[in-house]
Amino acid sequence: MSLLQYLESSPNSAPQFPRLLENIATTQWTMLVMLSLLSSSTSSSLLSLSRKLCLQTLTRTFSRRSSSSSTTMAINLQSHAFAGNPLRSKTPKPEDPLSPITALETLKTQLLDANPHHQLSSPSFKVLPFRKGRPLAASGAGPGDSSPNWHLGWISLADCKGYLANSGVELSGDSMVYLGSRPEEDVVYWAIDVSGEGGLVPEFWSKQLCFVELRTLMVATDWADARAMGELSVAGHARALLEWHSVSRFCGHCGEKTVPMEAGRRKQCSNELCKKRIYPRVDPVVIMLVIDRENDRVLLSRQSRFVPRMWSCLAGFIEPGESLEEAVRRETWEETGIEVGEVIYHSSQPWPVGPSSIPCQLMVGFHAYAKSLEINVDKEELEDAQWHSREDVKKALAFAEYKKAQETAAVRVEQMCKGVEKGQNLAADFNVESGELAPMFIPGPFAIAHHLISSWVYQDAINGVQAHSKEPSGSLSNL
Repeated sequence: MSLLQYLESSPNSAPQFPRLLENIATTQWTMLVMLSLLSSSTSSSLLSLSRKLCLQTLTRTFSRRSSSSSTTMAINLQSHAFAGNPLRSKTPKPEDPLSPITALETLKTQLLDANPHHQLSSPSFKVLPFRKGRPLAASGAGPGDSSPNWHLGWISLADCKGYLANSGVELSGDSMVYLGSRPEEDVVYWAIDVSGEGGLVPEFWSKQLCFVELRTLMVATDWADARAMGELSVAGHARALLEWHSVSRFCGHCGEKTVPMEAGRRKQCSNELCKKRIYPRVDPVVIMLVIDRENDRVLLSRQSRFVPRMWSCLAGFIEPGESLEEAVRRETWEETGIEVGEVIYHSSQPWPVGPSSIPCQLMVGFHAYAKSLEINVDKEELEDAQWHSREDVKKALAFAEYKKAQETAAVRVEQMCKGVEKGQNLAADFNVESGELAPMFIPGPFAIAHHLISSWVYQDAINGVQAHSKEPSGSLSNL
């Protein structure tokens, strides 16, 4: 029974409430609820208000605990890492000067203009260079910051043109990919792949700019910082588009070269007899937390590529002609031999940090309820898979110092931009432990797996209700 249900069914049991509320409510809200319940003439409206205030107290108290505790801080994120791109909220209409086609025409005009002072006209352009899938980044601590914060290394169109000219390369509009705009700033943002221009690296280093692995920036991102999360999503979107351009240089129908269209938002075959349209590729993946019938254990797995002691959810690509729910059941059965019944959608996350051959995965997350318990691991897919109790998983979440790991990675990004750790790959074990080693830990808050797991672990605190058992169902949806 939830607290609200208890209030409705037992309004005269107020003496029991101090024990229920003392650890989850502030004094002000507790007193208001108590006064309303102790009154023999409590009106229905006041009782309703009391219940509402009590629920607000629970939410606020839990939120405060979440923000200060490494075990639950991920629950209150507004969106997953790589989602919530601030440049993609709306696509301007074609006649808008910030729209892809119109902005590209303006950009081409500015590139042909030899006088850089003429390039100050509206709109202005900012460019984000990439090298081998790594965005240009800078780092530094602002006033009052306890640790450095990275940010994307945007450069002006004139500077981009100048840097490439120094390397003997002439910048063209077809090499630029439209990312989006900020109408309130009258700015259009672009990305460009400069992987072939090795001479740019020392030039950027001299300005304390460097190309950093996107996974490294992901670990170094303060997930409580909306600006940083927005920059990460922009970088992820840009990397996905550039990698797609790299792997779609030829038409899959006739083999002729493809040319960018609509400012790089799509491509088209150059063969006049073909002219096949090609759009950015998205690879959907199901990721599922498999839960037992009693709702007190979950199935976690390990892959050989995981860092030591890390356990996560099962996942797999969707096959043609398959629904999301069918993919969850098939992948779980193939990898672990567990039969799944009910499948409940949780959330989704763009995942542009996979291999370059898979430009952008879309992780579609589910809670899936098992109809069987015996595990038969496919050793070609997994290293191991085991059932873990709620308490064991809660301990794993509590042990991993995700915030400390984030701050450590942010410091290292700053060192890279200063040339102290040139080229070092920091996408390593983000689990920074204190004292003895933990027997297991869970991926950090930047991964949807973390949210699938933590939302299950703390579902009682979030929902205010007792977790209910999931029995196998004979409905068509579970076949």
